Amino acid sequence: MEDPAEAVLHAARARVLADLTARDVAGPAVVSLVEDAVAGRRWWLGQWPDGAAYVPGLVAQDVQDALMETYGRWPLCPHCAAPHALAVEPELGPDPHWVCEERGEAIAPVGALGGGAPR
Repeated sequence: MEDPAEAVLHAARARVLADLTARDVAGPAVVSLVEDAVAGRRWWLGQWPDGAAYVPGLVAQDVQDALMETYGRWPLCPHCAAPHALAVEPELGPDPHWVCEERGEAIAPVGALGGGAPR
């Protein structure tokens, strides 16, 4: 039987990888960034098990921050003419969504940028 913390981490990884794949960004170097983010959150989840619902949003933010240094802004808003990255909201909370801060509008749950339901 899988450790509940590992199940949370695997689900967060799958959701972020789904979004990266939907936006054609999931190359080997980017997948390594995801693995690094998951490893960092493994420690965090060990310290605060009650924060399990927050892990998908935190991993998404970690990957987004890492991509800013190597790739640029990600994911870009699909609705605005001026390119800008979507934000994860809530920053620390359950049920994270990608949000266009310019419009104040939720675009998709983390894991569903490709139109599917998050896994």
